[in-house]
Amino acid sequence: MVSEEKLRWLCRRGSLELDKMLNLYLEHAYLKAGYDEQQLFQALLNFSDAELLMFLVDGQVPEAKGMDALVKKIRSLSAAGT
Repeated sequence: MVSEEKLRWLCRRGSLELDKMLNLYLEHAYLKAGYDEQQLFQALLNFSDAELLMFLVDGQVPEAKGMDALVKKIRSLSAAGT
């Protein structure tokens, strides 16, 4: 399992918008999430900033199984400003 400290570092991106969205999920949902969702989040952090912007901001859906639900969850947390 990846440490929370390392995940915080991986959430630091080239875009303030991505930083905020990813860290919001990490702070409010990651630890409550099940193992599978945590694994998906860790995999999501391997995408490039350009891909993350397409998924999280532009509304495109990643093809990886289960990733679409995670992306929607991150978007909705961000929209709610949780």
